[in-house]
Amino acid sequence: MNETEQTILERRSVRAYRPDPIPEDVLDRILEAGTYAATGKNRQSPVLLAVRDRALRDRLSRMNARILGTDGDPFYGAPVVVVVLADRSAPTYVYDGSLVMGNLMLAAASEGVGSCWIHRAREEFESEEGKCILRECGIEGDLEGIGHCVLGYPAEPPRKAPPRKNGYIVRK
Repeated sequence: MNETEQTILERRSVRAYRPDPIPEDVLDRILEAGTYAATGKNRQSPVLLAVRDRALRDRLSRMNARILGTDGDPFYGAPVVVVVLADRSAPTYVYDGSLVMGNLMLAAASEGVGSCWIHRAREEFESEEGKCILRECGIEGDLEGIGHCVLGYPAEPPRKAPPRKNGYIVRK
């Protein structure tokens, strides 16, 4: 089995993080991998907002928690949140952004960084507060939030993957 296959098979979603920062060069490699995700007609419709600023990270967490109906941290304490948005004018924008999320999570795993896909980005960035955040960050356009890829070093070793379900693959 090659290294890529090993990463795919062993990557798990992480739901508890240490507060340790991710070195800039490691984060840069993860983000760059996201930009190489396949996109419809190579339109490159996604935009990545990499949030390391604690105040903005916590603001996004509170927004997400309100939508979820909780007061906990839906980002599980992860120190970095990468918001993946995509340009609605591309017919494949949801798929494009989803592939970016996959690339981010696999690249993170290959760097020893934990990750988890957190939903509710669409609702966050449809709100006036979310639109205000994008403007404050200099991000413009008709963008929809696809997901949050939270990143950090796992607080505990990842669990082994459960067995795959019967009938997952059908061959004819």
